[in-house]
Amino acid sequence: MFLKMRSILPLLLAAIFLSSCSEYQKVLKNEDVKAKYDMAEKFYKEGDYKRAKRLFEQIAPKYVGKPQGERVMFFFADSYFKSKDYYLAGYQFERFIKSYPRSDKVQEASFLGAKSYYKLSPAYSLDQTDTDKALAKLQIFINTYPESEYFAEANAMAKELTSKKEKKQIEIAKQFNKLGEFNYPILISAITALDNFISDNPGSIYREEALYYRIAAATNLALNSTENKKQERLEDAQSAYNNLMRYYPETKFKKKADNLSEKIQKELSSYSNSK
Repeated sequence: MFLKMRSILPLLLAAIFLSSCSEYQKVLKNEDVKAKYDMAEKFYKEGDYKRAKRLFEQIAPKYVGKPQGERVMFFFADSYFKSKDYYLAGYQFERFIKSYPRSDKVQEASFLGAKSYYKLSPAYSLDQTDTDKALAKLQIFINTYPESEYFAEANAMAKELTSKKEKKQIEIAKQFNKLGEFNYPILISAITALDNFISDNPGSIYREEALYYRIAAATNLALNSTENKKQERLEDAQSAYNNLMRYYPETKFKKKADNLSEKIQKELSSYSNSK
């Protein structure tokens, strides 16, 4: 009996699935808006967001201005989000907020809209347009809803994206520094990029790294400078070393930085001796 049931069960499940598909196709094609609404909500509650959003897409224009319109538009946007279609989710949540600014779902929609852009943020090495959008949306949410249940998550996402942008900036500066080993004038660009990073991102987790690479770039530039610029650049490199030691006396770069400082001091001593 048990074996017989085991053989019948897959057939029953297949029959139920086919029946569900058939019913869905039937409702999808007919003009009964109420039937579409009921089935869309059923699929949404069951977690079948792909089929739900297709039905919501059909009926959303029909419910504009009607009491159910707010519910339909929120579920429609959320169906995109939950099916990981984040571009359209962000767009639909923005539409919802504009259409229903007094809705008790506005806070959640604002958060999920910002999170949609967060999900679209690419690796730090790629274009960060979506990261900028996400940060702007998250900052608006953080400023508008400081007491929200989503505040901590929004703050964590904003910090993560900020660190990603900082990572991109520091890697560009490091790349300038590396290229400068073969083309010394590029080191000026490396120093400028690192100075900008240090001043613009005082609380960055990459600040210690930036201060070290500032020493490396300045030292390399000074040691390979013409005589009329060498002393000034050596002093600038030493100043960069002093900055690192001031802020990070136990820096993980201490050994490398000390080696660079020794080279700087050795070169500077020749100027002291010549006076």
